[in-house]
Amino acid sequence: MKHVFLIVVFYSFYVSSFAQKDSITELKEVILLEDFTPRKTKGITSSSVLQGPDLEQFGPIAIAASLNKIPGVHFLSGALNTNRITIRGVGARTPFGTDKLRLYFDGIPVTNGTGFSTIEAFDLENLGLVEVIKGPKGTSFGTNLGGAILLNSKTSNTSETLLSNSFTIGSYNSIKDNISFKHSENEKLNVAFSYNHFETDGYRQNNSFKRDGILLNTSLATSTKNRIRFLLNYIDYTAQIPSTLNQTDFEENPTNAAANWLATQGFEANKYLLTGFSNNFRFSDNLENTTSIFYTYLDHFEPRPFNILDEFTNGYGFRSVFNGKFAQGNEYSFGSEFYRDEYHWSTYQNLFRDNNGQGSLQGDRLSRNREFRRQFNVFGTFTLNILPELYAQLGLNLNQTSYDFRDLFNLNETNTSARRDFDPILLPSLGLKYFVKHGHLYGNFSRGFSNPSLEETLTPDGVINPDIVQEKGVNYELGGQLTFFKPTISLNFSVYQMNINDLLVAQRVEEDQFIGRNAGETKHQGFEFAFGYSTKLSEKLSINPFLSYTYSNHSFVDFIDGINDFSGNPLTGVPKHRVSSNIGFKYGDNITFTVNHQYVDEIPLTDVNTLNSDSFNVFGLQLRYKNSFSKKFNLGINFGLNNIFDTNYAQSVLINASSFGGAAPRYFYPGDGRNYYSSIRLNYIL
Repeated sequence: MKHVFLIVVFYSFYVSSFAQKDSITELKEVILLEDFTPRKTKGITSSSVLQGPDLEQFGPIAIAASLNKIPGVHFLSGALNTNRITIRGVGARTPFGTDKLRLYFDGIPVTNGTGFSTIEAFDLENLGLVEVIKGPKGTSFGTNLGGAILLNSKTSNTSETLLSNSFTIGSYNSIKDNISFKHSENEKLNVAFSYNHFETDGYRQNNSFKRDGILLNTSLATSTKNRIRFLLNYIDYTAQIPSTLNQTDFEENPTNAAANWLATQGFEANKYLLTGFSNNFRFSDNLENTTSIFYTYLDHFEPRPFNILDEFTNGYGFRSVFNGKFAQGNEYSFGSEFYRDEYHWSTYQNLFRDNNGQGSLQGDRLSRNREFRRQFNVFGTFTLNILPELYAQLGLNLNQTSYDFRDLFNLNETNTSARRDFDPILLPSLGLKYFVKHGHLYGNFSRGFSNPSLEETLTPDGVINPDIVQEKGVNYELGGQLTFFKPTISLNFSVYQMNINDLLVAQRVEEDQFIGRNAGETKHQGFEFAFGYSTKLSEKLSINPFLSYTYSNHSFVDFIDGINDFSGNPLTGVPKHRVSSNIGFKYGDNITFTVNHQYVDEIPLTDVNTLNSDSFNVFGLQLRYKNSFSKKFNLGINFGLNNIFDTNYAQSVLINASSFGGAAPRYFYPGDGRNYYSSIRLNYIL
């Protein structure tokens, strides 16, 4: 680390009553929580939770940035449509997007058939809770090496009819509006509908973004034992792409777009649909089942400097989970999850150089392909109350993945169609939780995996590589949560080591082409810590500091690339130190003032470790006011200022960037400059 940094800023943290020892279903493991909400994970699987003001800390436009408050989780954003989430360094080497973890929305898996997740397919202002399982210990949520992220929309547990509107304006001509309607009848009927519109010019050239979306979430209790639910999420957005910058442009002209993307006026247009039905049936007080069927659709069009990509994906599947308990504090769960999608994509010439400066122009077809991807998981957990203070949990997941690639463009001997069925892989997990006076300690051993992406399965000639295998890793973790009251203090900590074999490496061979291979082994070691404190300074004034710290000692154990031996080098794309801290002041029930801070250490950008990004500190503030003028009408006003000191920093990076046509390699996605937002929210109970 280049600089010694002092952390003087903290944030609010409130901890609800700690779980009783006599019922395993009452155990709640939370890092950040304002109002208590039950976790979606079962048994003693540890997880971290964000909700309420924690999600809104950076405003309704940048909600995903709040994930950086969770130690071990790193959210990198090159633009509103170019995001990457890594957990404990897993996924840091992915060139674009988020993979090697599972993403769920209201219990439905939304990660595609090759393991990629798209968080920008949702309006995060509709979320009420985000839960993160770090590492492969989430047996019933895919056991991916990175873990799982569970997105849960806002729900209402009271009998009321509510009309709400949130309107936001901000820098770069940003406008966002979210209008919602909720109706609830004594827990029998719940209806929630929202429409959102968002548009901005963006901080950089060729950086505009426009999105419209709807979310419908309904549930109906058909009897005292049965509840059915329908979910529909639709997003339509168009986003220009400024792409990465080389070091000189990043330092001197961070608002510029990459020259080739500016010349093509590159953009992506997406239409995303998720719809699903689920049924929850309670057989008895000790056994229930939740079964969901779902369908997803993505239509994607992207003119790029090297070609034009036109693709669409149809996906469908089911998820069924049985949860039961017997005796005192003993639980079990078992189920299965199936996902299959059909991916169609074609590429065309981009004749932008012949279009008189008008941007992209579609030419002849270059390729036409189809791929069928399938994943099937069978899983189960058993939680046993060994002693009044000690619980144990055994989990087992069986995964089977297959790809069927069809070349619809080339004929005869040039056709590259092929099929790849990966061997079934068995993934165990063993966890222990021991209660002490002010909290608990836990330990976990688990095995996880990651599938190769489509690009990683292909050779440079476009043929499926039969030698590519899945990444596999073993995770060891110790941690705990301690809570003290008067004043409220919460400590969460964990130490882990994860060894990953058959490391998948995406090697860039052309400007638009990556190939994969299993290159060796990495070792992920780390320490994570979160501290929250809450106390009253006077009858009406309280102070709420918060600090989270992530230490990542990740390295290549065995990594040989041709004649280059990178063994022992730090893992590319991962900062060694990260800090997220806040301090909040609350006056009465109406006014809250918060100062937030993020520190990110330098990031290795090349496997040979010849170049690093600079470390940075970014500060922001938020002022919130809320008031109820009657039993039916309340008002909320927020004002926020992000990047107070107008720091020029890399909000995301592209590792191992290559140089094409003699141009300097482009590693950096600049973060936004100093920017503000202001929002007003009106709620009216009908």
